[in-house]
Amino acid sequence: MPLTSVPPRAWAYGGLGAMLAGAGVVGYAAHEARCYTLRHVDLPILPDGARPLRVLHLSDIHLVPTQQRKLDWLRGLASLEPDLVVDTGDNLAHRDSVPALADALAPLMDRPGVFVHGSNDYFEPKMRNPLRYLLPDTGRRYTDTPHLPWRELSQRFVEAGWLDLTNRRGQLTIGDLRLAFGGVDDPHLGYDRLETVTGAVEAGGEEPPDVRLAVAHAPYLRVLDAYARDGYDAILAGHTHGGQVCLPFTGRALTTNCDLEPARARGLHRHPADTRPGDPGSSWLHISAGIGSNPFVRLRLACRPEATLLRLVSRG
Repeated sequence: MPLTSVPPRAWAYGGLGAMLAGAGVVGYAAHEARCYTLRHVDLPILPDGARPLRVLHLSDIHLVPTQQRKLDWLRGLASLEPDLVVDTGDNLAHRDSVPALADALAPLMDRPGVFVHGSNDYFEPKMRNPLRYLLPDTGRRYTDTPHLPWRELSQRFVEAGWLDLTNRRGQLTIGDLRLAFGGVDDPHLGYDRLETVTGAVEAGGEEPPDVRLAVAHAPYLRVLDAYARDGYDAILAGHTHGGQVCLPFTGRALTTNCDLEPARARGLHRHPADTRPGDPGSSWLHISAGIGSNPFVRLRLACRPEATLLRLVSRG
């Protein structure tokens, strides 16, 4: 039938059908954004014979203090009894979030931990067009909103004994293992100071560390490249939200909001991508898809909010 001969009523029905389908997708994406999920991943970086180490990777909580379901889920993660907690930033989404977050994480803060911040720990979020994330990065960063209480957040973590890895190195001993850490401030804002953490990785003393872990909020290639060159066994980051709105059925990310390719938007990978374990100048890379989202657009599609329990096991 020629296009011009389609009855107006058919056009109306077609338009209504498209609107209902779109509303259904948005409704499901709103539901999925609240389907908190725990991932389990084995990471082979320990010396032979070492006892496995349980590392809880948290990222991109984006907490508003009224998000009770999220708070309850976070509090329940303490039942995992991790040996180490790694928080890769973007914890806040509201100026009053710190007390609620600290209360939810209090049982985990009794355990060893390390942290860095992301841009959403520093600056209050505001409503923005989500489609802009699909456009090429212009380099513009939104730092014109009020500051969030990141200093109070840091103080809470440090008083609990967590290591602040903001452009710093640190060391921890967990069981029989000596762990060396390096971390940078948020690369998305250009706050990273790689010169403060690059170079040979040491754990203190004369003996080399058993494990070398690097952290950053946003996995920009310049940071990943530097960490891999320096011999870190694994790099942990967040920021990408796993793409947040991914292709249904395949889960393929469309964007990462940084220069990391979408194929590595979440999960465990190698860096550089074409390397294998044991190759010099290469590392494991774990990207968390994160727990939250912008509070004004709480949608996720084919990319559920997550935390990851990494089980560090022997290289063999």
